Amino acid sequence: MPDNAYVITYDIGTTGNKTCLFEISHTIKLIESAMVEYKLDILENGGVEQDPEEWWEGLKQTTSAVLKKSGLSPDAIKGISFCSQMQGLVLVDDKGEAIRPAMSYMDQRAEQEKADSVSHGIQIQGINLLKLLKSLHITGAAPVSVKDPLWKYKWVKRHEPGVFARCHKWLDVKEYLIGRCTGRFIMTEDTAFATFLYDSRKGRNRWSRSQCRMFGVHPEHMPHVIRSTDVVGTLTDRAAAELGLGGDCLVFGGGGDATLIGVGVGAVRTGDTHIYSGTSGWVSTVVDRRLSDLKYMIASVIGAEQGRFNYFGELETSGKSLEWVKNHLALDEIDIYLKKQKVTEGSEALTRSLYDHMCESIKDTPAGSGGVIFTPWLHGNRCPFEDSNARGMFFNISLDTGKRKLIRAVLEGIAYHTRWMLEASAGKTPVSDIIRFAGGGALSSLTCQIMADVTGHSIETVANPQNVGSVGAAVCCGIGLGNIRDFNAVKDFIPAAAVYTPDASAREVHDRNFRVFKRLYKSNAKNFRILNQNK
Repeated sequence: MPDNAYVITYDIGTTGNKTCLFEISHTIKLIESAMVEYKLDILENGGVEQDPEEWWEGLKQTTSAVLKKSGLSPDAIKGISFCSQMQGLVLVDDKGEAIRPAMSYMDQRAEQEKADSVSHGIQIQGINLLKLLKSLHITGAAPVSVKDPLWKYKWVKRHEPGVFARCHKWLDVKEYLIGRCTGRFIMTEDTAFATFLYDSRKGRNRWSRSQCRMFGVHPEHMPHVIRSTDVVGTLTDRAAAELGLGGDCLVFGGGGDATLIGVGVGAVRTGDTHIYSGTSGWVSTVVDRRLSDLKYMIASVIGAEQGRFNYFGELETSGKSLEWVKNHLALDEIDIYLKKQKVTEGSEALTRSLYDHMCESIKDTPAGSGGVIFTPWLHGNRCPFEDSNARGMFFNISLDTGKRKLIRAVLEGIAYHTRWMLEASAGKTPVSDIIRFAGGGALSSLTCQIMADVTGHSIETVANPQNVGSVGAAVCCGIGLGNIRDFNAVKDFIPAAAVYTPDASAREVHDRNFRVFKRLYKSNAKNFRILNQNK
């Protein structure tokens, strides 16, 4: 094995970038980190956009910060890589400059484009049967959600023809940043899969001209596809100067958050299941073949390691629901201020202290929240049902319902939805008895215990569970540099830090609430449509 290596990773999230500096030896050790926030513009027509220039400025600021805090020379950094939000759309010109704001994975304005393309003839899940079967055969999945990037591409093509005419390549978030770093246009395999234009059949692994033709996509807009551990190139002179790194620093492909968080939490072997709760949330099990379940909107996403897939179901607003609680319930009731400063206006550490206090304040609230149930569908939902009109609700409030019961109901509602996704996943492949839990939601021992109690699975967490995407990106560097043998060796680098076992005494009340939770969507789907369609 080579000597110890220092690498920098960029976790490009929905509302901020966290940059981490790691030392890779017999472990993956976090040396320093820095975070910067950026805007998420929510438009009245269902659009959700960001300015790509803010991502790049965030990289510059945080790279400078971690180097300064660590005292390391820029030349000591041997590689950089990325973990990022997925299914965005960044259209660039031939110089790699974004020609319009980036469209977030949350963007849902392309209802008409989706309907015009696939909502005709015999349909399943709102998709024309023949197009659906063809997509499943070639790609292993299908563009059944209005939030899929294919429909964003079509929206720009229809509504902004002048902008579209300038398009040179279709990129996602990290691919845009890799372009800024290297001057090359690429996509990693997992990102390519998420376009539903990539032929993922064994031995194929290339863009499908047939899929492009069927959906009206220009094949020349699709970039070169690489693996997560591949070297894209070295930093350009301009990028090296702006980031403050050496010109011989290698840039690795990395991956999307849905791919690398599983790697970073140590769920890398076939049959390993992990749960994530960040802005969004999901359940994912490593499988060695393509699987899909249109009934429950689950598909096997190409993994970081060739030949492995992540059988993946997503909740759109998981940690975002916790943020909503923090802003609209906790501050009003718990009223925590530090030095007369609202915690929500302070640093990450101050915000973390509010979450800790929030959980402490409800630790004595009984399991089941007094029968109050919360649905965490604050921006629609994907799995186990796809509905952009679905919304959150508190159900069964009574005169004795206080904010502490409401707060606990939100934590339990996220866990109930997670249990629903686990049950749906188990219909195609077993989920592991012991599940690793990652993301900001795994920082609290209370939320971990609630997740164990509600799901009935033992829950393991790792050190710094909020950084696991960055750890996954560091693994890509480590394998590419030769410091980590392969993905099968990753779990040796990432031991469990804590284990939570289900409390049998809470099982009955959670089983009861869970039965009601699953009925709430079916009972209100029509009402959601009446209130929210075309908003």
